[in-house]
Amino acid sequence: MPLTPVNPPSLARPQGYSHGIKGTGELLFVAGQIGWNRDERIVSDDLVEQFAQALDNLMEVVGAAGGGPNSVARLLIYVTDKTEYVRRRQEIGVVYRGKMGKHFPAMALVEVKSLLEDRAQIEIEGVALL
Repeated sequence: MPLTPVNPPSLARPQGYSHGIKGTGELLFVAGQIGWNRDERIVSDDLVEQFAQALDNLMEVVGAAGGGPNSVARLLIYVTDKTEYVRRRQEIGVVYRGKMGKHFPAMALVEVKSLLEDRAQIEIEGVALL
């Protein structure tokens, strides 16, 4: 089912996300995914590489449920260093667009003290509409 962005003109213009997404279908809630591979090894100590792997992991779940990038309605991104994320956001944006195209779901970014896996710098959870 197609998702439709909801961006009221009364709010600030979103950049790289949508204020809201609407659609109909089955909901898929994807658990937080970190930058590790199937062997449970963090792929790198580099934030951008961890972001790429975490997003790949999330999209693997969405794909297994029958969805694709345009099915993702919401992403919640946890980072251990907001300053590093902001500093590297252009690189992260390139990776994001390479995997998700120009689909920008509702998103939030939250800085946390730490994540469960010590080397993890980023965790991404999502909701998809199938």
